[in-house]
Amino acid sequence: MTESKYVKFDALNLFFDIVMQGLAGLVDGKHFFDTIAEDAIFDFRYDFPGWPRTIRGRAALMDSFSGYGKSIKLHSTDGLQVHRGQDGRVAILEYDVHGTALATGAPYDNRFCSIITIENRKVVHWRDYMDSLAAWTALNGTPAKTR
Repeated sequence: MTESKYVKFDALNLFFDIVMQGLAGLVDGKHFFDTIAEDAIFDFRYDFPGWPRTIRGRAALMDSFSGYGKSIKLHSTDGLQVHRGQDGRVAILEYDVHGTALATGAPYDNRFCSIITIENRKVVHWRDYMDSLAAWTALNGTPAKTR
């Protein structure tokens, strides 16, 4: 059940669920945003129009995620692979998300790899990789021109 303070993020619940599965036993918090340190840094290792390369702080992350449900409807997630660093501070999550791009009706099938650093049972750094061509194609209806 989503806490009322997170209801506006319900469109991301499937994403939150797969990430929480991957971080089980490593972080404290019932909801994804509860596991994020207030001053956490998120680095997105892809260029995607309208999306920042770096987000600083939980509040800014929440603000960036607040409109997600207006563009993509998630239907499922799968393919979770969890790799844990020997020191217990790093988790690498590989996972897939599936849905529909609302503007185009195109299928949205994307793959992610997230490298997550944890301190004091909170996420302090998140380095994210995704298939940006899959996202672009779904959201725009046509493949992006490659170099």
